[in-house]
Formats: sequence, C-alpha cells, structure tokens
Amino acid sequence: MVHNKLVHKISVGRSGSDKPLHFRAIDLFCGAGGSSWGAREAGIDIVVGFDRWSLAGEAHALNFPDADFIDGCLEDHDPRALCSKYGKINLILASPECTNHSPAKGNKPRSEQSKDTAFQVVRYAKAFNPRWLVIENVVNMRNWTRYEEFKSELGRLGYHLSEEILNAAAFGVPQSRNRLFILADMDRQPEPVRVGRHKPRTASEIVNLNGRYAWRPLRSEGRAKATLERAERALAQVGSDEPFLIVYYGSDGAGGWQRLNRPLRTITTVDRFAIVKPKGEEHVMRMLQVPELLAAMGMPASMKLVSGSRRDRIRMIGNAVCPPVMTAVINTLTKGAVSK
Repeated sequence: MVHNKLVHKISVGRSGSDKPLHFRAIDLFCGAGGSSWGAREAGIDIVVGFDRWSLAGEAHALNFPDADFIDGCLEDHDPRALCSKYGKINLILASPECTNHSPAKGNKPRSEQSKDTAFQVVRYAKAFNPRWLVIENVVNMRNWTRYEEFKSELGRLGYHLSEEILNAAAFGVPQSRNRLFILADMDRQPEPVRVGRHKPRTASEIVNLNGRYAWRPLRSEGRAKATLERAERALAQVGSDEPFLIVYYGSDGAGGWQRLNRPLRTITTVDRFAIVKPKGEEHVMRMLQVPELLAAMGMPASMKLVSGSRRDRIRMIGNAVCPPVMTAVINTLTKGAVSK
C-alpha cells in the first residue's frame, strides 16, 4: 500500500495503562449510540455523531450530551468544513447502511445507492485524516460487488486494513450476533482483536419471567398457525414445564425456537422474539420488551432511548453495535498508543 506522509500527533508507547488518553472520535451513521458508547468505555471522547434519522440523533444526544449531532445524509455535508470546525480527530467509527446487505431482507429489491453510502467513510477519512477507522457491518457486506473497491480506496489513503468477523457472545454479550469489523490503522497493521475471558451468558439472564409485563394465552383466538407450530416443536423437545423463546418473525433454520440456556439469536430491527412459559395447565406468551432487548445487546442500564414508538425503539436497538464488542476492538486497535 502507498502511505501518505501526514504526521499524526500520536506516538506509540505505554503510560501505565493500555487505555488511550484524550483521543477524539466522530461516529458516522451513529444511530442511538452503541458504537459511541463502546468507544467511550475505551476512553475515547465522542466529538460528534452523524445520522439521517433525527430520532436516533435525539437518543444519541441524551447519551452524549457533550457531543454534537449532525442530522441528514453525509453526502450533504462538507467534511473539510467540519474538520476545520472540530479539529484533530483520531478515530472514525462507521456503521454504513446495512439493510441492503443483510440476508434478513430476503428477496426484496436491494438499493445499490444505499450500499454506496459506505464510500462516505472514504470521503470523511480523506478530510479528517484520523489514524484509525473502525467500520462495522453485517457479514454479507463482503459479498457486495464494490467491497474490494471500497477497501482499495481506504488503502489508497494509506490505511493498513484487517477484517474480522466477531460474535458478540464471545465478548460477554448474551446474544449470538456475528458482525464484520474492518480495522484500519495509518501507522501499522492492526492486531487480531483480543477477546478476553468472559463468562458465557445466556438469554435466561435478560428475560424477566416474573415482571409486570402482560402475558396472553399461547393458544388464544387469532394466534397465527406458524406461531403455534413453532411452539409445538419446542414443547416436543423441552416438555411442558420449561420456558422457551419463539423466533416470532423472520426466517429461521432451527425450528423457529430456542432454549433460554444459550445466547439470544440475532436481534433485528423488528419484533422478532416471544417468550413462552407455563402457567397452570396452559402456556402464556408475550414479546420480549425493550429493556430485555437492550440487555441482550450488552447495553448498560443507563442507556437512554427516546420515548418514541415501540417500533422506533426496537429499530434503534436492532441497528446498534454491541458496546462491549466495540470497546474490545478499540482497545486492541489503540493498544500502546498515547496522545501528545
């Protein structure tokens, strides 16, 4: 790769801790702030978040009151002017639009224009010239016809790149969620992400079986036939005394249900999971609720969402990055680097 000669105000060394000091980041496609939260836990100062969904911006502002939020499409802003305004940035976080890469979309038409938003990362990196980039997306982004071109453009800016597929469950998150992470470092080849030692966590930790939520009979009038079929498959395996989860929405190759003694399957932007439990001689059911889904993403209890519709809040959760994974990625990427 050809590397540019611009000098970064960062040296490699140790200051008694592997945590970076006073590094500053911008978060492109920030959503409600999963990546920003993970970066902050790694010691990064979040300077500004960008998103075209203003409601997500309101949530980001609640969680990062000291950071600015810029609404609208990235292509509508001048990154050079923004660089002049915000000064030196050490890290860019970016989770480009992923719906049109995701297999969850099924056979629906896919928007190439939406996929091309990833090239805004190149545009902003060229203007801000940070030492590091972290780009997160669904694994299927690698099948994008312009994926190699995208990486080549980052290489032309001088970045050393590495690609990793990381499962959130390996980082202490009670959810099985595979995501692609592209790590970019202007000065050296990124090391493999350190997983660390985490106790395996399961869906049973995030499901409230005895709370105030409303339950309805499983075999109630109007219940979809497919839902009942999934429940019957589960009951045939676990018996009538054990609670279980139904994959209520979306395709599933494992029978449409899961036990609670394993991580929750991947959370999406729509209501996907229902919990079923025995009650007397019958079974009752309800959808997983926002606090449970936040916990399954590894979000802290203090994470705030706007008081919009349930659908909006679940969309924010499903679009987010699990903070513990981002923290591990950034700790690995910035290991030994100290700001001057």
